[in-house]
Amino acid sequence: MKFSFIIPTLNEGEYLEECLKSIKSQNFNDYEIIIVDSYSKDNTVKIAKKYGAKVLYESKKGPAVARNTGAKKAKGEILIFPDADVRFEEDFLENLERKMKSVTAGGIFNIVPYDASSMTFKTNYKIANIIASFFVSVGIPLTAGSCFSYRKEFFNRVGGFNPDFMTNEDHDLAKRISKFGRFEYFKDITVWTSTRRVKKWGTLKSIKIYSKSTFAFFLNGSYIRDYW
Repeated sequence: MKFSFIIPTLNEGEYLEECLKSIKSQNFNDYEIIIVDSYSKDNTVKIAKKYGAKVLYESKKGPAVARNTGAKKAKGEILIFPDADVRFEEDFLENLERKMKSVTAGGIFNIVPYDASSMTFKTNYKIANIIASFFVSVGIPLTAGSCFSYRKEFFNRVGGFNPDFMTNEDHDLAKRISKFGRFEYFKDITVWTSTRRVKKWGTLKSIKIYSKSTFAFFLNGSYIRDYW
């Protein structure tokens, strides 16, 4: 199998169906979908099974643990780690296959909000993409937690995500994997995501939280413990 989508969930019934619909609409069909659920109380699991996803359960807290659980069961050569509120364009896998032929390790995507209510939201995401692109171009892996992809061979070589990280597990993994192969910003591949967290926290608080989290990692290799 070529690709494995690994999606951690906890009460994601409101968003998961559209994510799975977008996966099912791919022009490329050599993939599997793995849902790693933290015992949701809503209809998350029902939706997952409706779209033929393999459902695993994980009681330990944190996306790093859930993603590792899914990766252990994944059959794909390339692992894709989206959040449940992500949506893909029909040619996503087709384009990713082409890009991964020349990329050893993996990379991140151009992240665009599909439910932005103002230009401010859209601008914030554009700025975030520019920052990520710049850092990656100078050899400093910086990821966007919404969605990223790695070759399973290298994911396994570094032992996957650090399960002790509640946030910044994406930065940490990208940094370790980039020592073995190239990590890239796929500017030509767009992945759509929700602005739900920004709307919940507000723009200024969101910038503060994300900045604090990122600086915590790059300054001392840690994470903020009150994110969740």
